[in-house]
Amino acid sequence: MSKIAIIGATGRAGSQLLEEAVRRGHQVVAIARDPSSLQGRPGVTVKALDAKDGDALQAAVSGVDAVLSAAHFSTLEPQAIIGPVKRAGVKRLLVVGGAGSLLLPSGQRVIDSPDFPDAYKAEASAGVRFLDALRQASELDWTFLSPSAEFVEGERSGRYTLGLDHLLIGADGRSWITFADYAIALIDELEKPAHSRQRFTVGY
Repeated sequence: MSKIAIIGATGRAGSQLLEEAVRRGHQVVAIARDPSSLQGRPGVTVKALDAKDGDALQAAVSGVDAVLSAAHFSTLEPQAIIGPVKRAGVKRLLVVGGAGSLLLPSGQRVIDSPDFPDAYKAEASAGVRFLDALRQASELDWTFLSPSAEFVEGERSGRYTLGLDHLLIGADGRSWITFADYAIALIDELEKPAHSRQRFTVGY
């Protein structure tokens, strides 16, 4: 059992990470602007704060074994997360990544493909910058888990496939993962680290 902090604990990915972590007996510090929906949960300590408040974030994550960040990339500069985690003395940072920086079979990045939706470009570009910043953070034991192209609501099936830098595409031509099964993969990585200072990806 670990004590972990989840930044963005009420979001679609963050809430599933919280459910999976609590299910497995981890103690969770749930960080969100409005975590009131999580009040009274056994094993969960809530911290109401804006992640842009570096001092408050540093204080909130102090003393945990690992930080899991499910914050949207386009709303924060990478150092808004990386800096407070480092200053708090937390060595492990696991990040809910994006698919934009993954590679297609051609070797082209997903974000650079002609049919990449304009609506997602700002978030995807910010995710690329976050991954680049992690690669420069030599003192952190970081992991960046990119979902598949479709990151969607759905059941917790308990199955998934892992890859490294290439987008996973199923036999049916679909690239997807549910938030619930993504959470299983990231909490598995928390418990049994296999991708230290690496990006990897998960899909079906």
